[in-house]
Amino acid sequence: MSCTATIRRHLRFGWLALVVFVLAGVTLEAMHGFKVAWYLDVGNETRRLLWRLAHAHGAVLAILNLVFATTLAHLECEHARWRRVASPCLVGATIAVPAGFFLGGFAIHGGDPGPGVVVLPIGAALLVAAVGATAWGAYRQADDA
Repeated sequence: MSCTATIRRHLRFGWLALVVFVLAGVTLEAMHGFKVAWYLDVGNETRRLLWRLAHAHGAVLAILNLVFATTLAHLECEHARWRRVASPCLVGATIAVPAGFFLGGFAIHGGDPGPGVVVLPIGAALLVAAVGATAWGAYRQADDA
């Protein structure tokens, strides 16, 4: 995939993800407004926390996709290996991190997250790889200038 195609991919994906996670936030606020018991009851505090974390992390990661696209537009990335690592890792992290929080909030056991939270460390590792590869690429280009 060319650098231009990668930029377009992250612009599309970032904006789409931002819409999804803004709507998730609106939905969470609506559940507060309508006093939905299975969301607001004291025993569901862990669910509320995990779903708010899913919304917040998802929105921030969506914005990070837009920042990544902007970064690519300012760097020489056509044949850059770091771009081929960072791009799929960032997309994976944008899906896995919020999914881990969200799935962890479904089946709560005594205040602990459900088994779906196991997706979260995978997403975190993908995020570290994406940010690390991008930082490496930007650093290397700064040296070349």
